[in-house]
Amino acid sequence: MFESAEVGHAVDKKTFHRAEETLRARLLDAQRHLRVQGRFPVLLLISGVDGAGKSETLAQLYEWMDARYLSTIAFVSPTDEERERPYMWRYWRALPPRGRTGAFAGSWYSTPIAQRIAGDMSRVQLDKRLDEINRFEAMLVNEGALLLKFWLHLTRSGQKRRLRQLESDPRTAWRVTKESWARTRTYDALQDVAGHVLRLSNTAWAPWSIVDGTDDHYRHLRVGKELLAALEKRLAEKVAKKRVFAPPVNRPADDRNVLTALDLGKKLPEKKYELQLAKWQGRLAELARHKAFAGRSLVLVFEGMDAAGKGGAIRRLTAALDPRQFQVVPIAGPSEEERAQPYLWRFWRHLPRKRHVTIFDRSWYGRVLVERIEGYCSEADWLRAYAEINDFEHELVSAGIIVLKFWLQIDQQEQLRRFKGREKVEHKRFKLTPDDWRNRDKWTDYQSAAVDMIDRTSTGNAPWIVVPANDKNFARVQVARDVVKYVEAALGR
Repeated sequence: MFESAEVGHAVDKKTFHRAEETLRARLLDAQRHLRVQGRFPVLLLISGVDGAGKSETLAQLYEWMDARYLSTIAFVSPTDEERERPYMWRYWRALPPRGRTGAFAGSWYSTPIAQRIAGDMSRVQLDKRLDEINRFEAMLVNEGALLLKFWLHLTRSGQKRRLRQLESDPRTAWRVTKESWARTRTYDALQDVAGHVLRLSNTAWAPWSIVDGTDDHYRHLRVGKELLAALEKRLAEKVAKKRVFAPPVNRPADDRNVLTALDLGKKLPEKKYELQLAKWQGRLAELARHKAFAGRSLVLVFEGMDAAGKGGAIRRLTAALDPRQFQVVPIAGPSEEERAQPYLWRFWRHLPRKRHVTIFDRSWYGRVLVERIEGYCSEADWLRAYAEINDFEHELVSAGIIVLKFWLQIDQQEQLRRFKGREKVEHKRFKLTPDDWRNRDKWTDYQSAAVDMIDRTSTGNAPWIVVPANDKNFARVQVARDVVKYVEAALGR
């Protein structure tokens, strides 16, 4: 895999400066068009062997390009805050918005490679992580990102020669540390692990470019020209029709499904409701303070038709929790900042730390509900979202987050009764909007989309719980009871 980067590539000074003048001008022009169009972000991953010129290459890009629209994101050891979130969390948050370029000095590949070399990660675990990374990169590309991955390579002798060269120059000696020399002893292990990583993550949508790092001029021109070619090609493209890669939507021969099969007539009398609610709220309060929850966190998702009682169910849960321990995140239309990022970005940043609870009042499932029904995204986008959402939730569960999702179901008659009730009560009138009435006209479409959503995204680790909600008392108690039971099971209690 590294042979072509070991044949001795070099560019003389005169040739470099002649090519640099044109390259710099075109890069600045492409960067300006990228900013003006604002259609996609550019992600540069600069990885490779110590001493192969990663920092020098980044410095050269800053000299050629407008630094106001180029950001370098460097990752070292994770902070306490980052360690309490999923592995990818700190990379999710650092993604550049559309119209900008982000250069990752160290990336989501760095830690798995280091852990594998140190013996802290098995080959099976490494392959699992790489599969997750491939899916993540596919999602970025499907969201429109231009993703370029460079591995800067040196031979063993070339690495040592490069470190001695840097060490001998007072201007660059600071770059060489004891750790730099120590890592020369793991050169063979790095080549083995890196070769495996690059092979498994060299995908059609995000291929690796392996660059000889021996000669500065050659390396700078190679990276700069590949970046320019990719940018100019993407900027010149018209928006292509997206292909759909997802299982087809199947319809049963009858009208029976997870929603129509519900018994919406279930009720709970007021006295029993008060006793039952108090019981489950007490159990929830104990769980939130239990020592077993110290290493876990909880994400609750609430979806349902308008006026299904999501807010009321959420308030009964939060009444049992310390306000310092939870956050309720209401989801409306995305802001300009959020529209400049992948659709999951605005949910990534609200994930809870350990011993905390985040409750989403509507969620990432808007992509396969309102965005699907109202045409805010293409069919290809909402069809691929099912797999992307499953991957996202799997990442949460793998990080120790307990994920529960509730769909509160009411019938059309009950919804109409609640709408009219809101019109009559002053402090509830704000809840009723013209969109609620408009969405009611699309009841069948929303119900069909909800069935598809539940069928495709209810997994063993992140299940959907469908709640009959015509009776608010019954729904609130079931939600509280199910939260307690699932959390108890997750904690082994």
